[in-house]
Amino acid sequence: MSNTQLLAGFHAVNARIKHAPDSVKEIYFDSSRRDARMQSLLDKARQCNLKIYGVDIQRLDSLAKGTRHQGVVAIATTQQLSVNVDDVLDVITEPAFLLILDGVTDPHNLGACLRTADAVGVHAVIAPKDKSVGLNATVQRVACGAAETVPYIMVTNLARTMRSLKERGVWLIGTSDAADSSIYDIDAKLPTAWVMGAEGDGMRRLTSETCDQLVSIPMMGSIESLNVSVASAVCLYETLRQRSQ
Repeated sequence: MSNTQLLAGFHAVNARIKHAPDSVKEIYFDSSRRDARMQSLLDKARQCNLKIYGVDIQRLDSLAKGTRHQGVVAIATTQQLSVNVDDVLDVITEPAFLLILDGVTDPHNLGACLRTADAVGVHAVIAPKDKSVGLNATVQRVACGAAETVPYIMVTNLARTMRSLKERGVWLIGTSDAADSSIYDIDAKLPTAWVMGAEGDGMRRLTSETCDQLVSIPMMGSIESLNVSVASAVCLYETLRQRSQ
């Protein structure tokens, strides 16, 4: 069903039970497991009066469809944290802190980006609907619960959304190996949106041209670039460092 999603692994299932237990329809677990971690999850599920079913590992593998499940899978109603960017900007009281991902298709990278975004206090992660991965089971597992707390907003026209952010006073900072300035030259205390390109190809031309500023991440070794999730973490933590001072 289009309005349901698969949650696989302890982090993803525990996060959904914590933040939106009413959305959990069914939980399937490895009936052969008796360890404390599994019992803790089942206790939480029972406290919320959720339907739980002990099954064999083959049944879990079938449900997970290749996603690493750690012995627990849940079927839940799809959650939408925020409908659009304005929903986010209208309620925050501090300077905006956003992450824009232009065409990230690897679920492991998106999951890692969401996990870092949650850790540093990003208000929302924005991505185009075309050529971007959605919140599938792998993303949910890698994000370790962050997909339940950080709005992931997919937009039809990324350049238009970026221009709208500009109109609301958000400074758009893109990353480029060719930029003269580095990430340490920016003022991240301003309302900020970091714009990161896709794996390998980087930002699309229009996305890059719509940025207010391009900066580079200093690279002192032989490697020319960083994985998008690692690059995002470096930039987001520089913002957190500046805002914490």
